[in-house]
Amino acid sequence: MSSTVSSPLNSLDRYIFRLVLFPMLGIFALAASLLLLDKMLRLFDFVAVEGGPVGVVFKMLGALIPEYASLAIPLGLLLGVLLAFRKLATSSELDVMRAVGLSYWRLLRVPYAITLVLVAVNVALVFYIQPISRYYYEQMEYELRSGALGASIKVGEFTTLADRMALRIEGSEDDGQRLQGIFARVANSKGQVLSISAREGSFLATQDSPDTIILRLSEGTIVQDTGSKTPRVLSFSRHDLPIDLPAIEEFRARGDETREYILPELLRIGWSPTRTEAERDASQATFNFRMVEVVMMLLMPLLAVALAIPPKRSTSALGVFVSIVMVVSYHKINQYGEDIAALGRIDPIVALWGPFFVFGALIIWMFYRVAYVPGAQPLGALETAFAKVTKKLGKLFGRQQPKSTSHSDVMDAEMAPAE
Repeated sequence: MSSTVSSPLNSLDRYIFRLVLFPMLGIFALAASLLLLDKMLRLFDFVAVEGGPVGVVFKMLGALIPEYASLAIPLGLLLGVLLAFRKLATSSELDVMRAVGLSYWRLLRVPYAITLVLVAVNVALVFYIQPISRYYYEQMEYELRSGALGASIKVGEFTTLADRMALRIEGSEDDGQRLQGIFARVANSKGQVLSISAREGSFLATQDSPDTIILRLSEGTIVQDTGSKTPRVLSFSRHDLPIDLPAIEEFRARGDETREYILPELLRIGWSPTRTEAERDASQATFNFRMVEVVMMLLMPLLAVALAIPPKRSTSALGVFVSIVMVVSYHKINQYGEDIAALGRIDPIVALWGPFFVFGALIIWMFYRVAYVPGAQPLGALETAFAKVTKKLGKLFGRQQPKSTSHSDVMDAEMAPAE
């Protein structure tokens, strides 16, 4: 008897799993792609200005994936469950399931199993992977600005090297192997200035001194200003000009910002009596911010069900829009709470857990109305107002159909006597 009962339930679980999984993965991929695309365009501009290699853009984007994933996972979970239950509601399958005695809690068993897995993934992201990847991103940005990633000399612009040399190149071929139209101005400690122009040149590395490179010039002229009235002018067929590379300082240690701390470090700093009050406030604010963002995921399935079911004989998608607005607004409120708590203006418990309990109470009330009050709609008033506004806009912007002309009217017009 038990096998006959468990088999339909397993089929139901598999069906709900498919309904939730595919929209969730699609929305997660879409949200993460949009965030990465926006950042990628700005990174390409930044790398082009700094003259760095193009490959570093994709490395920097890879370092930002954990940060964007921690935002896209809750949104994908919410909309995945919402779209799944909306499909069940609009196809009347949900009414059949409720009629045979299946409660909403029973139907949410699979979504909550998925939620627990995603909560574990998000905990690993926000408390361990994201802080390390963020530090790695900051390190690559610093190295790109300082030239440690192989920043090239910009064509057509003056570039200052070692504070004593200005270099300008008219053209570059073969990925920088051949330089054309070179002008260099070099000053030494004695106040003498060399103005060098050459038709072609190339950079060569030195084995003895890795901090010095050789600019080999060909077919050019050297004008030496020694301070006298008549400068020296020399022509050459080949000349090697040594260039001292600027010293690159090592990047700072991880932990300059609280978002770079992993969970054990946040706990140690936030409640350490040896730390300053500002450090404790910032660490506690960051810890509580990450905690409320993770714990709120446990309420996402309830919010999804509350907003997924439209009124009877309606296919309104207002719940999808409202769910996105609510989640984004809650995230922004948490960010503001973290900022003011880090400044010590308010206790982190009040700043971050206060909005959590208010938002959580609202979600539980909305779910209770759907699950236990017959015919109740949490967004009933909004649905009614939305339907009225949509109807009025449809009348306002709808095309007016031309008045149809009947066959009898045409015949009457043809038989009418001419005046």
